[in-house]
Amino acid sequence: MNVLFLTLARISDIEERGIYTDLMREFVRHGHTMYIVVPAERRFHQPTEMLDGGNVKILRVWTFNIQKTNLIEKGIGTLLLEYQYQKAIQKYWKNAKFDLILYSTPPITFNKVIAALKKKGAKTYLLLKDIFPQNAVDLGMFSKDSFLYKMFRKKEERLYQLSDYIGCMSPANVDYVLMHNREVDTCRVEVCPNSIEFCRGEERLCPNEALLQKLSIPIDKILFIYGGNLGRPQGIDFLIKVLAANEKRNDSFFIIVGNGTEFMKIKLWFDQNTPHNACLLSSLPKQEYDGLVRVCNVGLIFLDRRFTIPNFPSRLLSYLENRMPVLMATDKNTDIGEIARTNGFGLWTESGNIETFMEMVDFMTADRERIKIMGENGYAYLEANYTVKHSYNIIMRHFE
Repeated sequence: MNVLFLTLARISDIEERGIYTDLMREFVRHGHTMYIVVPAERRFHQPTEMLDGGNVKILRVWTFNIQKTNLIEKGIGTLLLEYQYQKAIQKYWKNAKFDLILYSTPPITFNKVIAALKKKGAKTYLLLKDIFPQNAVDLGMFSKDSFLYKMFRKKEERLYQLSDYIGCMSPANVDYVLMHNREVDTCRVEVCPNSIEFCRGEERLCPNEALLQKLSIPIDKILFIYGGNLGRPQGIDFLIKVLAANEKRNDSFFIIVGNGTEFMKIKLWFDQNTPHNACLLSSLPKQEYDGLVRVCNVGLIFLDRRFTIPNFPSRLLSYLENRMPVLMATDKNTDIGEIARTNGFGLWTESGNIETFMEMVDFMTADRERIKIMGENGYAYLEANYTVKHSYNIIMRHFE
């Protein structure tokens, strides 16, 4: 089967680890030929080109900047994607016959590409990773009365119409899509969660004192780590309140690793307060970051409390893979907190509830054996539910 994957992820080699590359490798292991289309944003000064690796072909398409740019260029670039992708596919893969098209959100602007290939007999599967434009409304980026909302909402509705099946990240995502899109048949929407290739050989290592010393991180405290985007969706103001409250403790240390549009806000707080119970790292080499995650004790997830759409941060998978329980502060609609609590690998409170969050910190620091047990629960849940083998089977049961 020839499978076309449309994405905004920057993929140059599917041997790299990630929720998309891991899934692509699973398709290849089952004998499929993967055709992958990714953006080559103008900030990288790369032309449109095709990398042919036999059963893995990657088409990098020159686009405007989609990430790390102003809203105007991002908006224009997003709207132009379907034309640029369609033109490149026609040029490089004109004679290829695609049996299945996979595509992920964001963006919701691949409609013309998908519609054209469906006419040639391709089946379609949407990996719904982001519910736009409602998430932008939730964060106050524009209103439901605006032209932008109405335009993007029509594109979202069309995307759902074109999709033979829609794979959502969690049960709450499924419920949201069906509730707000009554025309979508319930049998076409299912849970197909974020997933990774399960690495049995990558066992949790003993604490690496040299790495912690290099990063000026104490070895005698419970280490809480947040790794990932530091942007508006994460509700950085509450994260800062947590860091400030933690300064009153002597048994816990918070490590924040990441970048994003709100990075300077949190950096300013660090510069002004010089906390002794937290550190901020803008970036680390991947190998070093992976090593740091392995020696930490508890993972952290933060989301803005204003969200009315359920979210499912992919960083959860890294925490579970490294046998860490997870503390979460999210909106009330995201169901990952309830999933974690029910299955014994995490605790949840609504974002903004500082008293309850610090009680959760108390609960974790009180018993290292409890941390270990909860971490093992998470590892088992990952193996049972969040592997690419599981996701592959969910997708392909419709097409075999």
